[in-house]
Amino acid sequence: MRRSYPGIFYSRIFYSSIVAAALAFTSQSALAEHACPENNDYLQREPAQALIRELVAQGQDETRLREVLGSAECQPKILESIARPAEHTHTWASYQKIFLQESRVQKGVEFAHTHADTLTRAEQTYGIPREIILAIIGVETRYGDYMGTYRAVDALTTLGYDYPPRGSFFRKQLKALFELEHNAHIDAKTITGSYAGAMGFGQFIPTSYQAYAVDFDNDGVTDLVNNPVDAIGSVANYFSEHNWKPGLPVAARAHLDGSDYVPLAKKGYKPSFTLAQAKKAGVSALSCNDDRLVSEYCFDLPASTRVALLDLTGTDGAEFWLATDNFYVITRYNHSRLYAMAVLQLSRQLAAALEDNQ
Repeated sequence: MRRSYPGIFYSRIFYSSIVAAALAFTSQSALAEHACPENNDYLQREPAQALIRELVAQGQDETRLREVLGSAECQPKILESIARPAEHTHTWASYQKIFLQESRVQKGVEFAHTHADTLTRAEQTYGIPREIILAIIGVETRYGDYMGTYRAVDALTTLGYDYPPRGSFFRKQLKALFELEHNAHIDAKTITGSYAGAMGFGQFIPTSYQAYAVDFDNDGVTDLVNNPVDAIGSVANYFSEHNWKPGLPVAARAHLDGSDYVPLAKKGYKPSFTLAQAKKAGVSALSCNDDRLVSEYCFDLPASTRVALLDLTGTDGAEFWLATDNFYVITRYNHSRLYAMAVLQLSRQLAAALEDNQ
């Protein structure tokens, strides 16, 4: 499937989950220190001037670059928003209430019925289950209903030039935005997005747009904002490129015996030990063959399967999970175990609802 960009038009963009990775190592106290300067003219700043020189050397129009950057304004609300990403301020108990709602499931079922053929083709092309694709789009933008209002140029200049902890990352996104305009005829001056510059049904930041967006309906245009067909294919391609393993369960609830599990829980959400090693530490996955089954989140996998141990605070207290490489793939979309768990559980709810509606 080719990647192509001409003729893309943008609407409102909501919260960027993909960009959460950029925030993972920044403390709340450090974030609170940043504010918009009195001089709000980015054209007077040497880093912005250097970007213009670099892009002009690539063949872009200097007058246009100055026009767009000259219109950019630092936005205090963007600096405030980046200081409080939901993944850093919630427990699993409160986070799940944001995304695991019956209304979101019903919206997803409607979206799935409308785009059934496209979802089938995405499954066949990339090996990604439709319920995972649906859950991502549902968590990100509620199937396109909530896409935000920040101009991308405001978001990316604010964070690129007035947010030093991740300035380099966001300056790279700003450069990519101008490259998309140059190569795809996007209006970089008016395009709107999330507070972190993400776009479309699946909230792709500019560099992800360049790397993973696909023209899934083969109309010569790769449009992730107005075209849900391209958005579905692009989300599936993103997961495929990040090594999703078809058929591998995502996570199962875990039984604990003793306290030897503690070192494993401290290793993070990237699988780094086997089920056999977990068993030696008194940790075992809920078996789907257990007559005492009390959860749909179970699996029976080879002892050599790599896993991670998650310790979450749920509505009923502590929850322990064993997560596979596919759980880790979900965190490549947003570097948060809470996000990945929301996607997993919403995907299960969607799969059940779709089966009931057949």
